Amino acid sequence: MRLAELANVQPSEAALACYCRLDVAAPDDYRQLAALLVDDWQRRGVSKVGIGGGQGAGKSTLGELLAMAGELLGLRVVVLSIDDFYLAKAERRQLAQRVHPLLATRGPPGTHAIGLARDVFEGLLHADVVDAPRFDKGIDDRVGFTTIDGGADIVVLEGWCVGAPAAATNESTPPINDLERLEDPAGVWRQHVDAALREDYAPLHAAFDSLVYLQVPDLDAVRRWRLQQEGERPPAQRMNAAQVDRFVQHYERITRRMLATLPETANVVARLDDAHRVAALRLE
Repeated sequence: MRLAELANVQPSEAALACYCRLDVAAPDDYRQLAALLVDDWQRRGVSKVGIGGGQGAGKSTLGELLAMAGELLGLRVVVLSIDDFYLAKAERRQLAQRVHPLLATRGPPGTHAIGLARDVFEGLLHADVVDAPRFDKGIDDRVGFTTIDGGADIVVLEGWCVGAPAAATNESTPPINDLERLEDPAGVWRQHVDAALREDYAPLHAAFDSLVYLQVPDLDAVRRWRLQQEGERPPAQRMNAAQVDRFVQHYERITRRMLATLPETANVVARLDDAHRVAALRLE
């Protein structure tokens, strides 16, 4: 396995067999990574996992393969997306009126129901059944709940800002793009995002036994991969290049901070190249 060589580890027979049986239509690097990770988590008793990385990094793809790998290795791996925990549209409208208009846009920290995410995450390990929310990005709103059996062996939460650190309380946050300069000149939105990371998201992140970081090459790759994702949506729901650029600016500050910090602090770091392949891999 190429990724095992990159990480300087010897794959087990179980991991090799698992890799060979995973969906061959999926990206090969992600099949290898899923097999290596689930085998390692099984041996080390890992049960709570976070996966972070910029938009388009392949978090959902990896999550699907992790669930498949778990089944092949005799484990029940349940994967949650933080996207399903977005606040409902009406809740974000109220937040936008009360705090700052930019909070009407889903995505940045502060626009998720993190208390609910913590409850569902923990509940899947211990409860008999758990009601998890579902969010439809096409209509930009929550569309009810789905019941999931509890008693999972491993629960994974994936999302672009999973594992993101907050800025220090005394850190200056000058605008870094047009969105921040023109629409948040006083920094109210930026301060709210960091307060949410510090007060709400950090306790969730602290519960992870392992944090996996899919490291994108740069913000240009995020824009390009996000635009590719838009091409897979119904035409009426697609954003064009200019809309994608503005949308990504909501995420830029935290994405850059993750690029600067998580390669050193995450337990697993897969550095991606422009072709979406894993160029380097660190496992611990």
